[in-house]
Amino acid sequence: MAGACRQPAHGLDFVAPVALYYSLQGNKKTVEGNQHPDRNAQFEHTNAKVSQALKEEQPVISVDTKEQELVGPYKNNGRQWLAKDSAREVNGHDFPDPEVPRAFPYGIYDLAKNKGHVAVGVDHDTGAFAVASIRGWWKTEGSMLYPDARKLFITADGGGSNGYRSCLWKRELQCLANEFGLTISVCHFPPGTSKWNKVEHRLFSFISSNWRGEPLMDYETIVKLISSTKTATGLSVTYCLDRSKYPTGIRISKKEMKQLNLIRNDFHGEWNYTIAPKE
Repeated sequence: MAGACRQPAHGLDFVAPVALYYSLQGNKKTVEGNQHPDRNAQFEHTNAKVSQALKEEQPVISVDTKEQELVGPYKNNGRQWLAKDSAREVNGHDFPDPEVPRAFPYGIYDLAKNKGHVAVGVDHDTGAFAVASIRGWWKTEGSMLYPDARKLFITADGGGSNGYRSCLWKRELQCLANEFGLTISVCHFPPGTSKWNKVEHRLFSFISSNWRGEPLMDYETIVKLISSTKTATGLSVTYCLDRSKYPTGIRISKKEMKQLNLIRNDFHGEWNYTIAPKE
């Protein structure tokens, strides 16, 4: 930018950056790193499966855990309209000790109904918590919206509590299938593509917008803000506060895994599989 801005001297004019077509800009997240060679093929596979399930009027849900939130007087990104000089006062640092409560919002987005459900956990984000959240949604909403359903289709991220490597996630899905007589099919997104998961931009983005600049002082504040999230396209969101304990470090043995009624798809069976009820 040499010569873009010259200090006025001896009658020389000041040349503003805007005159040279510059503007203030932030970073742009576009670099995704190395991509899996079957990335697009997996997208196409998932889209075909979702389209077929929707055509058959089967329930299709997109699931994931939103970023954990600090509970208490901590800064929440974003701004909101307030009276002059009435900004909310929060702690001057965001480095809490481990004793500070956390919230783990697990989202379930119903693609056909444009409805969201969020289970707010208070303990740990584990595979057991993820499936418990889906179980809660099915008991309170899913089974009523789809009374004749015998199948459930899930799209999920490749990592985290509902990741394709999680044996606990699969074991708990088997329990869910047995409990309700559901055949559960899962398609995972390829590594590094979580932003394409519909729960992210059709549910979580609106929740984040709804509580921007609002300190999440307690769990009641969190669930109230979640349940008040709505959009012009008709999105409505329900919630539950899950105070159960979900211990970490649970190991699932190879013997237990072999007992699962799990059928892997011919195409990337680690990402695409079906778990049927066991008789």
